[in-house]
Amino acid sequence: MGDVTGLRLEGVAREYVPGQPVLDGIDLDIPPGEFVTVVGASGSGKSTLLCLIAGLARPTRGRVLLDGQEVLGPGPDRGMAFQTASLYPWRSVARNVAFGLEALGVPKAVRAERVAWLLEEVGLSRYASVLPGRLSGGQQQRVSIARALACQPRVLLLDEPFGALDVQTKEDMQLFIRQIWQDVGTTVVMVTHDVEEAVFLGQRVLVLSSDPGRISQDITVDLPEPRTLEVRRSAEFLALRARVEDLVRAEHRAHQARV
Repeated sequence: MGDVTGLRLEGVAREYVPGQPVLDGIDLDIPPGEFVTVVGASGSGKSTLLCLIAGLARPTRGRVLLDGQEVLGPGPDRGMAFQTASLYPWRSVARNVAFGLEALGVPKAVRAERVAWLLEEVGLSRYASVLPGRLSGGQQQRVSIARALACQPRVLLLDEPFGALDVQTKEDMQLFIRQIWQDVGTTVVMVTHDVEEAVFLGQRVLVLSSDPGRISQDITVDLPEPRTLEVRRSAEFLALRARVEDLVRAEHRAHQARV
């Protein structure tokens, strides 16, 4: 299976309590370089899905494959950033970004070059020697994403990375992550509760149902590239957003009716 490229989930289920799957029957193919967003009602298993891809948890049934190889645990081929930046407060911005490279034993000169490029890419070169506590929330998330990209992962996993930011910073970060994705070319899988964000960022939007979590809809987002904030005013965007909102709302009501 070595010639199979991209991310694949085959019949994936995950139970925390025996007989009560959080996710069940997840079949998914994501080609290399695609940007996929995931939405769904609370309890639909969105974060669990990311953890399975990251190798932080193992499926109860089924398999997660990356480029034909089964995911059996965490690895540098998958980078992850969360809602909270979780930076090491005693390490400078540059040394936070370099952390994974140090752990892999990458030579110092190579590390320095890679970190310098990433800090330039995320617009934080002048903060290289600064401790994270002196940065704003948006800046800290940029460092977190740079750290996740430092080992040149084939997949970048984002779990509500902008959920704690104010509206203006959130918009700036949405444009930032899209630009980073275009520059780096890695696959991105991003979980968000924000339907507008999901439609704006994703090339595909996966809508998860609940009890157990399954992919109820896999929607292609056919909007002009590059994406600008103005696209949100277009009839195509508004129609797509309404469609996804209706699906999420319907799944939420179905979940409420079952509990």
